Amino acid sequence: MTHSVNHHENRRQVLYWRLLARLFDGQEQAALERASTAVVDDVGLPAALLDPSVSVDTVVQRFPELADELPGLLAPKPGDEPDDDGADEVAAGDVADQVGADEVRRAALASKLLLNIFATGSGDVSATQLATWQADAGWYQQACGVTPGRRDGVLGAIEGDLVRRMRLREVLADPALARQLTPSMSLIEQLLRDKSNLSGVALANAKALIRRFVDEVAEVLKTQVQQTSVGTIDRSIPPKRVFRNLDLDRTIWKNLPNWSPTDERLYVDRLFYKQTAKRTTPARLIVVVDQSGSMVDAMVNCTILASIFAGLPKVDVHLVAYDTRALDLTPWVHDPFEVLLRTQLGGGTDGSAALELARPKIVDPRNTVMVWISDFYEWKSQEVFDGLQAVHRSGAKLIPVGSVSSGGQQSVNPWFRQRLKDQGTPVLSGHVRKLVAELKNFLT
Repeated sequence: MTHSVNHHENRRQVLYWRLLARLFDGQEQAALERASTAVVDDVGLPAALLDPSVSVDTVVQRFPELADELPGLLAPKPGDEPDDDGADEVAAGDVADQVGADEVRRAALASKLLLNIFATGSGDVSATQLATWQADAGWYQQACGVTPGRRDGVLGAIEGDLVRRMRLREVLADPALARQLTPSMSLIEQLLRDKSNLSGVALANAKALIRRFVDEVAEVLKTQVQQTSVGTIDRSIPPKRVFRNLDLDRTIWKNLPNWSPTDERLYVDRLFYKQTAKRTTPARLIVVVDQSGSMVDAMVNCTILASIFAGLPKVDVHLVAYDTRALDLTPWVHDPFEVLLRTQLGGGTDGSAALELARPKIVDPRNTVMVWISDFYEWKSQEVFDGLQAVHRSGAKLIPVGSVSSGGQQSVNPWFRQRLKDQGTPVLSGHVRKLVAELKNFLT
């Protein structure tokens, strides 16, 4: 049995050594390639797993039975050691041999995923190559036990590098190639940075991609906002006595003494109605977004989120974007696509310019929330903090936000983080759901 275990371990080592060799060198090592081919054949897997030019999608299309093996493949699993206490030694050996063979098969599939994701080479990248990598990344995320979708961290960095290596302007100028592009945060960032250099067909295709991405993200965010109701019940106003406001349960309960056992009827002498009137003062939501290069994800998410809240009744939404200058984007707040086209990513960070635009918008502090999204690496730190402190002391609700991404954390200036925490307005960071929850608490 020991010999069998060692045999399987050696085969796994062959696969992993080949993976490392291809990741760090890119060139084939003849001996490792031959040995790896023999291993995958021995465990009943196709040789296509060893070809980095073949996508995971293609492998699964050719060998559909593998589709069930990939999800959760790289997710942590508890040990599954065979219990041979008192069992027949030969039977235990058979179990161990099967477990070893399964682990070799798992190693071969894992090697395929890792090679396709991390061995991206150098030089120019075509639209087809990017789309293929994005599809493979989806399989990799499933293997890690994560729902496929937008990518942060290492995957986001790799995707961003691939996008930067594309001859994007040439791709956008070709409608056939442009249709192969899959909208992603990295791609949208590149389009927003380069939009001033695009024209004609290329610009039209760029706009179409941005709108597709905006619509996709909006659908996700709408599901998180859809239960939001704005305004509180005003109990000083008597309920309107119409059928749709009838409180049937309370009416039955209050009239139970009028039940007639003889007639088997409930005689109702009083009707009760639900109070539905709400205060009509609209809540004012002021969203201030740092549009410098480090905050692209937040800019896109918050622009879309602001447009969704702007569509709710009794919410007056204002949107200000800033880097070294500030821009009032409120006239276009209902259309995040138009907002993004008017932003200019990059540059420094001067929140004092945004304060000059945003603070005059606070006319009813107790009914106002200001969401300030930034990494807070400011040129005029003390001046900006003093301005935010004044907003807080005015009675308006201040929500400082360090990131609003699909996951992960944003680096936040520790000087600001501590001072905002000390004044009772800690910096919120992480998933966009956190911001949605904070806004719903204020607006409901």
